[in-house]
Amino acid sequence: MSEVSHPKTIQLIITRQEGPDSTPYKEKFAVPYRPNMNVISALMAIRRNPVNAEGEKTSPPQWEMSCLEEVCGACSMVINGRPRQACTALIDKLEKPVRLEPMKTFPIVRDLVVDRTRMFNALKKVKAWIPIDGTYDLGPGPRMAESKRQWAYELSKCMTCGVCLEACPNVNSKSSFMGPAPLSQVRLFNAHPTGAMNQAERLHAIMGKGGIEGCGNSQNCVEVCPKGIPLTTSIAALNRATVVQSFKDFFGSDNQ
Repeated sequence: MSEVSHPKTIQLIITRQEGPDSTPYKEKFAVPYRPNMNVISALMAIRRNPVNAEGEKTSPPQWEMSCLEEVCGACSMVINGRPRQACTALIDKLEKPVRLEPMKTFPIVRDLVVDRTRMFNALKKVKAWIPIDGTYDLGPGPRMAESKRQWAYELSKCMTCGVCLEACPNVNSKSSFMGPAPLSQVRLFNAHPTGAMNQAERLHAIMGKGGIEGCGNSQNCVEVCPKGIPLTTSIAALNRATVVQSFKDFFGSDNQ
């Protein structure tokens, strides 16, 4: 049986930019091939020897990473035209040359690094946490029903990677739409027995400008989510919840 031949080098074409106001350009690199390497491995090889495919010394490309286990969400970038995590993008499974670009939904910092403040501000807006008084022991909280816990756990897998915002056609520089991830977190924290205390506040936050009305139901978010989170299911549920909340507001109901 003949041995499988592997390429000696892998070609990467990286879209680079020195700073937010600089002109983007593409730079090609040739990286020594190793079996089972991922995009992060290729970028680290370039960092160790920052020489482009023309043999010219260059600055090492900049990108973000942390866990390398598809948990932190830091290494999001556009790989061969698709937003995804660089740590789980295996070179062997990618079309060559491998093209790396920064996500365009967020402002560029440098090279593949973007500023995801927009997404984090949206999470603050919807109060994506459970506010409790931590100055004394409150004792055990109420238990979540198993039927609710099962789907809530799926929503809790969100790692704020920003990939769903990058894929959403309604999230852009001309739109204030907060995007799928923050909306899904509203459903998650409103489902929690303690988090439900702030249910109306979260729903009001998404009923205004930049909220749920900005969703065009393209469903791109579900296609690209690395965790398989049912984002459009959450948005559909929130559509119903905001309608109910609007009736409560209209009739002055205190039932939250």
